[in-house]
Amino acid sequence: MEGDQEAQEAQIREEFDNWIEQKKYLHFRDRSPRIRIGEVWWCSVGYNVGVEINGKGSTYIRPVVIYKVLGRYSFLGIPLTSQPKHGTWYAEFTFKNRAQYAALCSMRAMSKARLFKKYGELSKGDYLGIINALRRLYIDENIELIRTEGAA
Repeated sequence: MEGDQEAQEAQIREEFDNWIEQKKYLHFRDRSPRIRIGEVWWCSVGYNVGVEINGKGSTYIRPVVIYKVLGRYSFLGIPLTSQPKHGTWYAEFTFKNRAQYAALCSMRAMSKARLFKKYGELSKGDYLGIINALRRLYIDENIELIRTEGAA
């Protein structure tokens, strides 16, 4: 049991070291592609901590929906997964004839330097579905908490 845990920790440490090398590459990469809301891009989201969503492969990429452009160099992105996820933290839709789940709880500001290649574009209806799911998760649930429990 202890040997298994040590092996797992060693593997995690190696993944972090590999991700740091990829991050160095991304940091000095001169890339700021033109992006628009609703587009899906392959994005180097990294190897992250605990339950945070990770990228895959040597470049630690996964598809990300461009939720909002934050200027010339950054954007708010929502990572996607094809693994079935349910609950208010996820929004399900179909993209390229495959069920996808937007990980709303993992939305974050990212540098455009993390983007690799445009993968496609969401339909207006799917993008609006994600916006509505975000509103329910981050606004409506908090308003309801304040109504029932009061402000802290």
